[in-house]
Amino acid sequence: MAVDHYENFPVASLLLPARLRPAVTDIYAFARSADDIADEGDAAPEERLAGLHAYEAQLDLIARQQPCATPMFERLRHTIARHELPLQPLRDLLSAFRQDVVTTRYEHYTDLLDYCRRSANPVGTLMLHLYGAASEENLRDSDAICSALQLINFWQDIAIDWQKQRIYLPLEDLARFGVTPEDIAAGRCDGRWQQLMRFEVERARALMLAGAPLAKRLPGRIGWELRLVVQGGLRILARIERVQGDVFGHRPKLGKADWLAVGGRALTM
Repeated sequence: MAVDHYENFPVASLLLPARLRPAVTDIYAFARSADDIADEGDAAPEERLAGLHAYEAQLDLIARQQPCATPMFERLRHTIARHELPLQPLRDLLSAFRQDVVTTRYEHYTDLLDYCRRSANPVGTLMLHLYGAASEENLRDSDAICSALQLINFWQDIAIDWQKQRIYLPLEDLARFGVTPEDIAAGRCDGRWQQLMRFEVERARALMLAGAPLAKRLPGRIGWELRLVVQGGLRILARIERVQGDVFGHRPKLGKADWLAVGGRALTM
């Protein structure tokens, strides 16, 4: 279900059991509002970091089982206690949001994956804990899916991120294919750019397919939710390929026909 910043966060999805929807909504409210502190408006970096530090302080109160200052954190505190959720994934999200304030370039792919580990993987970790399915194998595959989704979102939003002076394509990859930041600024979709995007699309696809067995392994609604997420991500990659990597003129996204195809492929996984 596409929802603002966390396009792949299944907020109140009909496939979620009713008993889990309030918990997912509480987690989403935390993640969305923290992301807004890091990313929205015209606050100075120091103000953004102070706001995120205040969120960390509220998590410290939750860790000590003490009342929180706002209704949002009080609801989150009760959700964490009720479902026995770990706090580290929430702290990891804040770490990634702080990084967004101060980091606009990633030299190596491993640096980008480390960011994904904290910006995306915590969502899957928390969902598995809510479902009581947080085994080592499931967490490994969930991390692959979540990181792939984050990469796909980066490839979709290259032009949008440039407006914020951010480049999430690893600089080592730009150098390998002879692409410069000035090419991104100009929206230059030449042969070099197309080769770069083919490389990045295949990389994200391989990561998604590595985690995809989780969608078949998990039973019931969570398995179907995850099948749709996996197939939706793969469909976006196909969209990027269809326009030969030209994400400058239009942001590749899924329409009604795409969702029909996604549903069909989810059924046949």
